[in-house]
Amino acid sequence: MYAGAAVLLAAWLSAAAGVPRAPRQVRAAPSRPAETAVLDSLALDVQSQAARLRQRLATAPAPQGPIRNPFVFAPRAAPRVASAAPRRTAEVVAEVAATPEPSLTLLGIAESKTAKGLTRTAVIGTDGDDVLMVTEGEELAARYRVVAIGPDVIELKDLTTGSVRRLALR
Repeated sequence: MYAGAAVLLAAWLSAAAGVPRAPRQVRAAPSRPAETAVLDSLALDVQSQAARLRQRLATAPAPQGPIRNPFVFAPRAAPRVASAAPRRTAEVVAEVAATPEPSLTLLGIAESKTAKGLTRTAVIGTDGDDVLMVTEGEELAARYRVVAIGPDVIELKDLTTGSVRRLALR
């Protein structure tokens, strides 16, 4: 059976080899005058559109400069200072310099939740072994007003000089 299949395969291959091939005919590429005409007309159309665009851009309005600069503030006139005010300020500073600042120590800060939010109370010790409890806005030692109370710092504004004094927890 194998021998019969091999004979059939050999006969088939020899028959295929004996068939002559038909020579190929080379066709000349047809000239394409229609396509080149279409491309030429398209190129002319693009060039005319570009020329029209250049004309329109030449007559377009120029962009305006900025009307205002948001990063520069308008100049302000210097405030007037009365001539009597510096003498009085100098007198106040001299009086304050004559009275020493009281010795204040921040002992602790207490927090409580209220309907308004978180309220902090500062516990301050004085040099006379007094303990004062103050909140924001209260006056202290008839000289300071409590400006702010943070988690570990309190800011006191000196009512005579306007300077700010900070006390921190140790």
